[in-house]
Amino acid sequence: MYPLHREREQPIFSTRAHVFQIDPTTKRNWIPASKHAVTVSFFYDANRHVYRIISVGGTKAIINSTISPNMTFTKTSQKFGQWADSRANTVYGLGFSTEQQLHQFAEKFKEVKEAARLAREKSQDKIELTNAALNIAAPQDLSEDLQSPPMCINGPGEEKLFRSQSADITLSSEKERIKKMLSEGSICEISLEAELFTLQDSNAKLVAALHEANNNVEQWKKQLAAYQEETERLRDQLADLEAHGSSHGPSDLLKDELTQSLEELEALLKAKDEEIHILQKKSNYHEIEQEREEAIHRLQEMEMRNIELERRVQNAEQTLASSLEDRDRTESEMQRVIDILDVKIFDLNDLRQSLVKLIDK
Repeated sequence: MYPLHREREQPIFSTRAHVFQIDPTTKRNWIPASKHAVTVSFFYDANRHVYRIISVGGTKAIINSTISPNMTFTKTSQKFGQWADSRANTVYGLGFSTEQQLHQFAEKFKEVKEAARLAREKSQDKIELTNAALNIAAPQDLSEDLQSPPMCINGPGEEKLFRSQSADITLSSEKERIKKMLSEGSICEISLEAELFTLQDSNAKLVAALHEANNNVEQWKKQLAAYQEETERLRDQLADLEAHGSSHGPSDLLKDELTQSLEELEALLKAKDEEIHILQKKSNYHEIEQEREEAIHRLQEMEMRNIELERRVQNAEQTLASSLEDRDRTESEMQRVIDILDVKIFDLNDLRQSLVKLIDK
């Protein structure tokens, strides 16, 4: 023999979502109806031939919406949807963790709405009689008791359920903290990689400029040495000519040409010295080497920070994995407690039915 509650209300589909209700004052802002994700289920009343969406948060029902054929579930974003309930004079909103869950809920809403339309067409003439019979057989206080199972049993099971809900809240906050840490670590790692690439590029440019400056200095030094040798040779030649001027009688024209060439070479040598001095100021080897060492030092520091971030991310992943395992164990414990509560409720309902029959006899 099946209990009356199981015969009347049968779950069709269940999912988990964050529940919101529209602000009755502004009709624009959403008010959270639950602090965390709760179970949202479709139920079918076999006697009344109606479908309802029910969600229980703590000890009270935060959603109790009877589905009618004129209702419409609207997707307002990739993970959020809403529908209006004229009987409850409100608009319900559900926030899902994935887009797939939203799609499944929307498809189930369409199916249930179509089933509600067919059920209304088939049993339109019998609705009033059925509702009257149900009101006589099942008083309002019993209906409310059946809709709110957590209030029927007081004992260790309820305490475990509350502890499980507290653990769920703690786990949610821990997950948010770990997600924030992972996000900050990823952003910091990306910025460090960008800074690392920038420093590597600057280091490569500095090394190339250093090599080019060294090559230019070497070329200037070679040209300077060649000019110095040519100047010394001309000076020696001029000294020889002056020493033997009386015996050989060189012409004044040749002497003037040699003197002019010597002055030109000396002026060119002076200009080259100035250019070498300017080039050394512009590409100071020690300054470039110091900047290069600083860049290497910063690269080493960033590598150390990157290693530390990787270690923190690994620790966070391990913590998240352990938290998920704890949550799975907590959910299994909660499901076990819920099953026990359902059995107790069904037993009490059977006992009540038996007592009613005895009284009727």
